[in-house]
Amino acid sequence: MSTFMRKIPVTVITGFLGSGKTTLLRHILSNANGLRVAVIVNEFGELGIDGEILKGCGIGCDESGKQTEGQLYELSNGCLCCTVQEEFFPVMEALVERRGQIDHVLIETSGLALPKPLVKAFNWPSIRSSFTVDAVVTMVDGPAAASGQFAQDPAAVDAQRKADPNLDHESPLHELFEDQLSAADLVILNKVDLLDATGQACVSALIREEIPAHVKIVPASNGRLDLSVLLGLNSASEETIDQRPDHHGSADEPGHGHRHDEFDSVVVSGAAAPRDTVIAALQTLVENHTIYRAKGFAALPGAAMRLVIQGVGQRFDSYFDRHWREGEAHASRFVLIGEDLDAAVLQRAFDAALAAA
Repeated sequence: MSTFMRKIPVTVITGFLGSGKTTLLRHILSNANGLRVAVIVNEFGELGIDGEILKGCGIGCDESGKQTEGQLYELSNGCLCCTVQEEFFPVMEALVERRGQIDHVLIETSGLALPKPLVKAFNWPSIRSSFTVDAVVTMVDGPAAASGQFAQDPAAVDAQRKADPNLDHESPLHELFEDQLSAADLVILNKVDLLDATGQACVSALIREEIPAHVKIVPASNGRLDLSVLLGLNSASEETIDQRPDHHGSADEPGHGHRHDEFDSVVVSGAAAPRDTVIAALQTLVENHTIYRAKGFAALPGAAMRLVIQGVGQRFDSYFDRHWREGEAHASRFVLIGEDLDAAVLQRAFDAALAAA
């Protein structure tokens, strides 16, 4: 088939905040073996952490570290599910122009995004002849789900659901969790290394209630999977997406029910400090405020490299991703996502926690 006749496959990676989407992207890109990949990253909040992390491992940059055109597209002006026309469409038009140079497209949605409106956009006449959704991959943070982040008591909710299939879910997080699962062609149950057998079975059962029987649940640690499991699924999801249930109504209707004003995103910053001090300060913020996700970069005293720190609840992990560049400010910056967050209050609390640690 001619390069200009084939449809370019697109993998949409979705999942709640902290489920491991960016880590999975890094794994795919590190094992692409010459596959020419374009990446679209959509973030909720004003600090483009995920795009920066991908640049840190080389995506979208030349050998000197300078930004290159046409490989990495960062969309940070709103959730793709609500800004499909304004944000997504121009990028896809640009990729149509470059289709002879692209083998695959990866889209990492915001952790607060609904996959369905995005997938439906692939039916638009101007792009449907050029692209097809190879699969919607939904990532689930196993420990977070097991601890009840998406259901206060998964076993109790399961029992209630069996007794009442019309059970209303008051939690917007729970509804978002369900909508991300309903759109999935593949579910990755991530961080299983942090679960025992009972916990993994409990979360798998919770997921299975929300997905069709043919959708597989694949366990993973740190997003490490054979690429043959992830790519080349040929799901053509755009052809069946209308048949999948969701809580938030049609994306074709104005005000389709997905409200981001339920969530806040703020940025805090600080001077260089030891790793344990920074993590302890972030944990203090999480203990005292409704913060679902913390993610950013830390500057360590005397360290030549930038430390990525990311956390869900009280669980934090970190790794060095690249050297500080010449002229780059050696400072720590973190985006915090949650509810009822006040930037000034959190900055003062972060300063105080760093000083007290």
